[in-house]
Formats: sequence, structure tokens, C-alpha cells
Amino acid sequence: MWLAEGNGLEGDLCVFDLSRDARVITIEAVTGRAMQIAPGDRFLGTAGHRESTRWVVGTLPVGGLVPGDDYWVLADCGVVGTFLGDSPRQKGHLGQVRFLGTMRDANGATLNIRQFAVRPEQTADHGAPAFLVVGTSSEVGKTTAAISVLRALRRSGRTRVVALKATGTSSLTELHSYQDFGAEPCLDCVDFGLPTTYASECDRAGGEFCDTMLDTCLAIPADAVLIECGGDVLGANVPAFLTRLVARRPMLRVILAASDSLTALGAKSVLAEMGLAVTLITGPCTDTPTIERRTRDLCGIPSMNLARGEPALPF
Repeated sequence: MWLAEGNGLEGDLCVFDLSRDARVITIEAVTGRAMQIAPGDRFLGTAGHRESTRWVVGTLPVGGLVPGDDYWVLADCGVVGTFLGDSPRQKGHLGQVRFLGTMRDANGATLNIRQFAVRPEQTADHGAPAFLVVGTSSEVGKTTAAISVLRALRRSGRTRVVALKATGTSSLTELHSYQDFGAEPCLDCVDFGLPTTYASECDRAGGEFCDTMLDTCLAIPADAVLIECGGDVLGANVPAFLTRLVARRPMLRVILAASDSLTALGAKSVLAEMGLAVTLITGPCTDTPTIERRTRDLCGIPSMNLARGEPALPF
């Protein structure tokens, strides 16, 4: 590989420089651990979009990143783009970096994660039951709920469970959590060629991209498929993904993680319009007996706090 000047497009293997007068930032290493980038370091990342409701919003300029220009690290997975805004929450990854160029292979072609994407060996649906975890926003306990579902599935005798983090921002840390509790394989959008599923240059996340994801995961000979959609039910191309999922699995079991009772009620209505009936509600809207009862009464759906560590689910 060699570094060459050239615009950085979504998914390209890009080289960035953190200036010597900048503060230390923290991003994911290829192992998934938190890695500190020191002032003066060069590091690899990619160009991309992020439209978080809780963290950072940024986009990829038309034509891509320009060598010599400054951009911002939008996510700790290494996505870099134009900074549009953020929340007051503390972020270890957020910092300004300079784009130096892209990495080329021996033939002079720019390396892109799409070159390493998973291709389904077969597309015949194996028929494994699917379990879907969605939320009203980030940080409402979706991954915690998904791990609880995974544990319940494994305890019930389903020895092979496929885990898919279908939408949102990629995260090795979350995939490793699924692996720790026995899921195999564990996949997210990077495995299918995109760093995130927010607005993309070809809108692949709304069509062929989602189909390839589902073709791959549903064809694996497994006992169950566990799917988590990052972010909320309205962003990150979640509606496009759910439309395709419902067409293949109309009898989905749906676990909704919500921040409070009213957002749970609203999300129930939105999901119903997509053809999805919620099986169980969890998240901060079940943190105390008072709000758990209110959530259950408002929504008319079983509600349970899954952050207490017990994989007790009505499946």
C-alpha cells in the first residue's frame, strides 16, 4: 500500500494527521480497544456521515474529503467528515484532523472497505426465527436488551445465534459483546461495505445494501437471528431496512427500548405503521416500578427492565 493525494470518498481507506497542538483523542483500534491518538500522530480512518440524535452530526462534502483540508472525527469508529453540530455530552473522539490522502494498492486503486465486504454464499432463506431490538434513541439500552435476548435464546437451547447490528454507527465493542455471550457470526454495516448507514453517496443503505445484509444473515443455518437497529426507528435508514425485514419475517418478535412512557407509546404507533407489533418494552421507561407500570398501562404491552442482568423474556 502507498499514500496518494486524492479525494476521500465514503468507505475509502484514508490517512489523517492530528496536529501537534491538538488534544489527545480516543478512537477504536482494529482490536476494538480504546486507542489514544497523540498530537502529531497519523492514523487510518474513513470518510462518512453521522446523524446522531445524542452525539455528533456531520456529513461528507460533495466530491469527498480534499487533501490538506481539516475535518472532524465524527465517531470513535474512525468516521471523519464535516462537523455540523453536537450535543453537550463529553466525547473522547471529537477532534479536528487534517486529511492527507487515501491508501492505494499495488495497482494504484484506492482501497475501500467495499472491497472486503461479505458476499452471501447462498441466498436461500434458512427460516430461522428473527428477533428485533429497536429503540427511541441512542443510549436507551438497546444493546443491553439484545444481550438479554441472546442469553435467553442460548439458554432455551438455540445453540447458534446470528447477531446483526444492522443500522447506525459501526462499533467493534458492541460486536465483541455479542461474541462474549455466544453469538456467531456477529456482523454490522462495515462487514457489508459501509462505515455507517446514514445518508450515503448511492443510497445503498436504502436498497441493495439492506437486501445483501438480509440475504446473508437469513441464509446462515442458525437457530435464531438477532437484529439490533442502532439509533432510533426514524433515522439511519432504519425504515428502509425494516420494510425489507418485515417482507421476509412478518411474524417478528420486537423488543422496544424507550427512554420514557410517552416515547414508548409514540414508537409503538410508528412501528405499527411499519407493520410491526411490539412484543416487549424495556429501557429507562421500566427503571422503577412506577414508570414500568405506567409504560405497561399506556402501551398495553408487557414491560420489563432488562438491565438487571436476568435473561427472563416471554419467548
